[in-house]
Amino acid sequence: MPTPPELSALTALSPLDGRYGAATASLRDVFSEFAFMRARVRVEVEWLLALSSLGLAELPPLPPAAADRLQALASGFTVADCAEIKETERVTNHDVKAVEYWLRRRTADVPELAAAAEFIHFACTSEDVNNVAHALMLADGRALLLERLRSIHATLRALAHEHAEVPMLSRTHGQAASPTTVGKEFANVAVRLARAVAAIEAVALTAKMNGAVGNYNAHLAAYPRIDWERLARGVVERLGLVFNTHTIQIEPHDAMATLFDAIARANTVLLDLDRDLWGYIALGYFRQKLKAGEIGSSTMPHKVNPIDFENSEGNLGLANALLRHLAEKLPVSRWQRDLTDSTVLRNLGVAFGYSLVAYEACQRGLGKLELNRERLAADLDEAWEVLAEPVQTVMRRYGVPGAYEKLKELTRGRGIDREALQAFVRGLPIPGEAREALLALTPAGYVGKAAELARRC
Repeated sequence: MPTPPELSALTALSPLDGRYGAATASLRDVFSEFAFMRARVRVEVEWLLALSSLGLAELPPLPPAAADRLQALASGFTVADCAEIKETERVTNHDVKAVEYWLRRRTADVPELAAAAEFIHFACTSEDVNNVAHALMLADGRALLLERLRSIHATLRALAHEHAEVPMLSRTHGQAASPTTVGKEFANVAVRLARAVAAIEAVALTAKMNGAVGNYNAHLAAYPRIDWERLARGVVERLGLVFNTHTIQIEPHDAMATLFDAIARANTVLLDLDRDLWGYIALGYFRQKLKAGEIGSSTMPHKVNPIDFENSEGNLGLANALLRHLAEKLPVSRWQRDLTDSTVLRNLGVAFGYSLVAYEACQRGLGKLELNRERLAADLDEAWEVLAEPVQTVMRRYGVPGAYEKLKELTRGRGIDREALQAFVRGLPIPGEAREALLALTPAGYVGKAAELARRC
């Protein structure tokens, strides 16, 4: 067996740390093992500080200098600190206990903190620390996703406004249908994405600190007169999270599932956009800006492929597969606890990473689009049959019998040109004003409120 190569972007097992490393670099400070350990240290520190505020005989209030030292251990946590904890974990085979021992060592030179050593991780189960840490990490990860999603939304909104009045042939079931405008189609996606972003933002991230099975058993055994629920709530809420009062050993992850479902819905909106734009590029409605030196095919020199939208679609599929597994699996735990959630939760960064890669590719693709007005106009000019809809609707208004059936006979399954349609209109028993309005109508002019709606996104 050959010696494995040193880990680098070129030897990474996952493309998230290799090929796509630049796109996902911001997530390393959120979901890496280092980031997880740092969050645990922060939670342990906040819990000890909260305990020190109770006025216990065995734990006097910590002086400011000692409290500052604790806070500095969390805020100044380094990769070297994490490596030291991991060395301890190799002995303990327990990561949270390794954090506790590290805190004891790092505070042993401060008398007040050394005296408080037994209150580090006091009455806690590991999940009290881990669930709060995960919620803090998700809050930061969500902020990164929302930043990118809002950027895409801003681009879509700008395109909707820019192309609000550019007519475009619609296609329902892949067939020519009532015209719209390019801007209105971008607006449709912008409005959907805005709702999805709001849903992601609205998820309240929950956390608990209530002991081994959620009942404060050990807490009350040691100090039966303390309002432990109030103390735990205060710690969780000071960290910007929502306190969950009823849990088993684990926080049940329902909020996580809600968040992952919301992200998956936003991703689905973008996947739909990717596929539509891929199709519009294939129809020639859009050209793509050329990039110097870029090659579309190793054998066909003419090709300019819609690779950004294809990349985005593929990575959105990977992201959603993970997000939906997380959403389905995490809220399920055997009795009061099993460890299946622990190993799955280590992949939060993977789901978020594929999402970020997809967002970047989508944004890059949007930036390359150039409207092909000539192709759009030519497509409309070859689809006079779409005006069968307004003609039969006006006929119905004026009581012409069999309006739908007559237009169906005239147009269904075959094209019709301007002359044939106008000849039909001239023979209709409708008021002259209505007839003239229909004769003046063109496919490009039959867009309803599309331009107005495009500007309203």
